[in-house]
Amino acid sequence: MKLEGTEILKCNYAARNIPRGVVLLPFTLVVILLLFPLLRTLNLSASKIFATSFESKEETRRSSCNVFSGNWTPYLKGPYYSNETCPFIFDKQNCLLHGRPDREFLQWRWKPNECQLPLFDAAQFLKMVKGKSMAFVGDSIGRNQMESLLCLLSSVARPEDITGKHASDSTYFKWWFYPDHNFTLALLWSPFLVKSSKSYLNDSSNFYLSEKLYLDEPDEAWASQIEDFDVVIFSGGQWFFRPLTFMEHGHVVGCQKCQNNTELDFYGYRIAFRTAFKTILNLKGFKGLTFVVTHSPNHFENGLWNTGGGCNRTKLVTTVEEKVAVHPYGIEELHQIQIEEFREAENEAKKKGLELGLIDITEAMLVRPDGHPNSYGHAIDKNITVNDCVHWCLPGPVDTWNEILLYHMKTRM
Repeated sequence: MKLEGTEILKCNYAARNIPRGVVLLPFTLVVILLLFPLLRTLNLSASKIFATSFESKEETRRSSCNVFSGNWTPYLKGPYYSNETCPFIFDKQNCLLHGRPDREFLQWRWKPNECQLPLFDAAQFLKMVKGKSMAFVGDSIGRNQMESLLCLLSSVARPEDITGKHASDSTYFKWWFYPDHNFTLALLWSPFLVKSSKSYLNDSSNFYLSEKLYLDEPDEAWASQIEDFDVVIFSGGQWFFRPLTFMEHGHVVGCQKCQNNTELDFYGYRIAFRTAFKTILNLKGFKGLTFVVTHSPNHFENGLWNTGGGCNRTKLVTTVEEKVAVHPYGIEELHQIQIEEFREAENEAKKKGLELGLIDITEAMLVRPDGHPNSYGHAIDKNITVNDCVHWCLPGPVDTWNEILLYHMKTRM
């Protein structure tokens, strides 16, 4: 029988002689062939959507890494600022102003092993802290970092000095205010973090004056004011190398560099940080973010600061022999104590809904003996020269601390 195409399409023959399933098969194949490109396109689009979602989560995961493990790499673009563009550099750290001839110490950036540490973005920082307040609590190393921050922000905004409204002592305390951002920045001087006899106030240059530390009592210089701050940054270590008497509950529990003993007693350092953490975590009104900056190493060679020691290296140390030569006494013990006490406090903070952050700069700074002022600082109102291998030149490697600070603030604020 001859079949016409129109009959097949009208299903006349199929209805009479062929099962319906056999007839529908060609139509199904035609539909699939026609729709396949569209389905393929939709499938690829969906894949891209899911892939983008996964990559976004993965990127977020990768964006947070261990920024404390890495190396210094050459960076020839130079520092963020200079002694001519920033008016906030303390004379003792103004190395270029006072004649330091070399510049190689300014041509390095810290590169973490697992990620990139972004450059400091002053506009982004000020946007994050708008309407907030930040306090550096500690000694002159904390002030060193605060002045670095002032310089890093100076390309965008200049603050007003409002110290007189908050403190009578502008030598040890400092308050700044950025009116356009309603941002307050303060230095709350507390070299031991706990209450002390403050013998150093009578003669700050006498390193051998014995200090009495009340280890179970926080220093009211910061404890009485810290509750309303949004970001608090603790640091400290250098003052714990002097003669100390340790008090707890009104009784002497130990001493350091006393009775012909020249060894450090790390007990005082541990309990001081433990008390500081306990204090801030137990403040009822405190809801801020707390950071701890680990111990900043000094790099005296051929003697101490008062016995002719200095730090005239102009390059990073790379060999084992060099690292041994500049290795400061007690650095591992102090660093370990800080990390242990921080971890304990971090666990307690989580229970209370508070956040603690770590800025572990010890390893990075250990190989930077080139970053100190040495003899290129200047003692205010004193016609003497003291080699400074404790603080850091501005600009200099201390600026990295604030790069790390901003990096961690972005994940917590």
